[in-house]
Amino acid sequence: MAVSWFRICYYSSMMRKDHLATGEIYHIYNRSIADYIIFNNDAEFIRMLELIKYYRIENNIKFSAFLELNLVQTEGFNNAIDIISKDKEELVQIIAYCLMPTHIHLILKQLKENGISDYMRKVLDGYTRYFNTLHNRKGPLWENRFKNVLVSSEEQFPHLTRYIHLNPVTANLIKKPEDWAFSSYKEYLSKINHPICQFGDILNIESHIYRKFVNDQISYQKELAKIKKLLFD
Repeated sequence: MAVSWFRICYYSSMMRKDHLATGEIYHIYNRSIADYIIFNNDAEFIRMLELIKYYRIENNIKFSAFLELNLVQTEGFNNAIDIISKDKEELVQIIAYCLMPTHIHLILKQLKENGISDYMRKVLDGYTRYFNTLHNRKGPLWENRFKNVLVSSEEQFPHLTRYIHLNPVTANLIKKPEDWAFSSYKEYLSKINHPICQFGDILNIESHIYRKFVNDQISYQKELAKIKKLLFD
């Protein structure tokens, strides 16, 4: 298990050099410039989650224009997305996510050629425009385009989701992963009305078993984080 965690941490720190293949699953990661805090409050976290959900579908309507549609005002954000998504092609399947104050983690399956690249460009650019306008700021927000690692085996997948969902606990932002509102952990526990993720075809595990699987690793992951910090400081 320690080897698996180390492989995830090592490869997720590498720049993308390979072609992203349709049908494959990737751990996608990006960090703000100089660890700048890019999510300062619930509204900013929620804006990123809305972008993550919206741009999953291929369409030509900008997010700002979508928010102004009467459909959104009458049906609500989630129902409006469901309506406009009918008969439209998906770029990616969102499997898991975690937003942290300075960085984001996503697990994505590419459903269309260049789907992940197109999707991430729209999401990252969309949030940069929103953040810069809100804070009267100019210039890039992200350290680079994004990094990725191929999830090459089914055995890796549950360990990777656990690693991602424990990020806020490891960073001492919360004590329990379910206390973090900006990850997909509660979706894995079947405790959310409008899920973003689709993972049932990849991870077949009951919610109470997954909860134990995650919680059993909390102390171990915190210790690994301390070791990693000592090695790289």
